[in-house]
Amino acid sequence: MILRKKWSRALYVIAALALVLAFSAQGVAAERLDRIMETKVLRVGTPGDYRPFSMLDKASGKYDGHDVDVAELLASDLGVSVEFVPTTWSKMMEDYQAGKFDVAMGGITRSLARMLKGDFLPPYAPNGKVALVRKADREKFTSLEAMDVPETTVVVNPGGTNEKFVNANFKKAKVVVHQSNAEIPAMIAEGKGDVMITEVYEAVVYSRKDERLYGAFADKPLTKISFMGFFIQKDDPDFVRVMNFVWNDAKLRGDLDRIFDKWLK
Repeated sequence: MILRKKWSRALYVIAALALVLAFSAQGVAAERLDRIMETKVLRVGTPGDYRPFSMLDKASGKYDGHDVDVAELLASDLGVSVEFVPTTWSKMMEDYQAGKFDVAMGGITRSLARMLKGDFLPPYAPNGKVALVRKADREKFTSLEAMDVPETTVVVNPGGTNEKFVNANFKKAKVVVHQSNAEIPAMIAEGKGDVMITEVYEAVVYSRKDERLYGAFADKPLTKISFMGFFIQKDDPDFVRVMNFVWNDAKLRGDLDRIFDKWLK
């Protein structure tokens, strides 16, 4: 009888403690949206080196691109301003988990690995891996096998899905890791490398910008089609719900389509 009472008392304490922790976690989670609305600032992390999604002009310190316009639109609908937080592809997940920003964007591929650690707003910009090469090599690099030879130098930025693809598929070619994604197209054009693995939109933009470059496999990507997404913090359900609401509202108004046509069409 005494033993039964002790067990009952222990279970009661455990249940009470669990309830307190649940309410405490809910209180902490709700703080993100509250902070954004009180400070009137949405913190947006971006590497700022992926044209045409997000590019930093180092001279002016200003960002532009498709994702920049979308972020500013969403913030405006929330009644707040955007504070852009610099990050890199290799440090983005670390910075995300450290809570340095509320949203990450700039040409981020939606993936299950990222989804397990956060959340995404609705998908946009169907995409796939392609190769940016010199136009003079377009007849030479007609397949993955043709590129993966010892004579080929592949230049890749670290920390993102491009590096994962390169590591998984290039076993014979020389792989050079370069920190700035935005500098790699010029390296390819100047012969400091032969292949840059990227996505359809970036390859199209750079091949239009520099006539020496060619987007190989743009009509038939090397991977299955994936989508871009705004990677958002999931610790506050109200924040996730509100961000999805303003995104869907902007889509229904046609504002997202207008930004898409401006940058990606």
